[in-house]
Amino acid sequence: MKILMIGGTGTISTAISRKLALSGHELYLLNRGKSSHDLPENVNFIHADIHDEALVSEKLKGMQFDAVCEFIGFLPSDAERDHRLFSGRTKQYLFISSASAYNKPPADCVITEGTALANPYWEYSRNKIACEEFLMRMYRENGFPVTIVRPSHTYCETSVPLGVHGKNGSWQVIRRMLDGKPVIIHGDGTSLWTMTDSRDFANGFVGLIGNPHAIGEAFHITSDETLTWNQIYQTIADCLGVTLHPYHVSSELLAALGDFDFMGSLVGDKANSVIFDNSKLKRAVPSFQPVISFREGIGHTLDHILSHAAYQREDPEFDQWCDRVIEKIEALKNDFH
Repeated sequence: MKILMIGGTGTISTAISRKLALSGHELYLLNRGKSSHDLPENVNFIHADIHDEALVSEKLKGMQFDAVCEFIGFLPSDAERDHRLFSGRTKQYLFISSASAYNKPPADCVITEGTALANPYWEYSRNKIACEEFLMRMYRENGFPVTIVRPSHTYCETSVPLGVHGKNGSWQVIRRMLDGKPVIIHGDGTSLWTMTDSRDFANGFVGLIGNPHAIGEAFHITSDETLTWNQIYQTIADCLGVTLHPYHVSSELLAALGDFDFMGSLVGDKANSVIFDNSKLKRAVPSFQPVISFREGIGHTLDHILSHAAYQREDPEFDQWCDRVIEKIEALKNDFH
């Protein structure tokens, strides 16, 4: 198949790009060419900013695709632009939405594609919902061949997935673990969560490309393994060979501090217990079976990060913030003794 990926070198999409290219598909990546990931030599690059609609239209002139996959669409205006660019140019348009779009707080911890979409805590999620609504309306009104895909917490070899971290990503939390310092875990660490290795995600996603059962439908793609946040952090510490020193802080307090966007990412997402039911995906893609456990996947990620200094981004601001939060809470506890 002839496939266009918009983005194609991110946390979720790199594994998909590799799998498609190695499977012999004619693969094109449309991006600005700023990310450097090891991809097979048969990948074709179209260097352009998707937001420059006129330039992209010119570069794609005369091209038709079996599938177009959008990984960097975040606003309704992005969905509207893509509809203009790709209507009549592709047999299928796959839009990466987000499982954070599901109703928060959830009425039931078991999430299916039929779970209502509503997130009053996170603008990011509300924008994804608006994108979905527009694209599905275009499917109903004029047959635009859309497939909605909702990832949850997907990770690759370049970053450790965590609940509480700073603006430079998760490395500083890993650094704190290695240094024997306490690490902040939201809530009491007992809420349920799902971490998905991007290689497992890629298997599900590729199965939807060119799949007639996927047109006009929405699917989430996640691991079947459910863990508590305490188990997630403990697994990371075990893989590092260090003792975990957890420090639990309520999600509401972390959000109220206002230093980082924990209202959206925690209260509107990770603080909620969720268990994803992948039955719909498995009916559409019978071969899909997530096989990479979190222990295996995060071990692979940590090995890669520890051997590549480029992914070890120090974040002194976040490190000092953690120390201050812990110090102030401990002082408050002492005031009541």
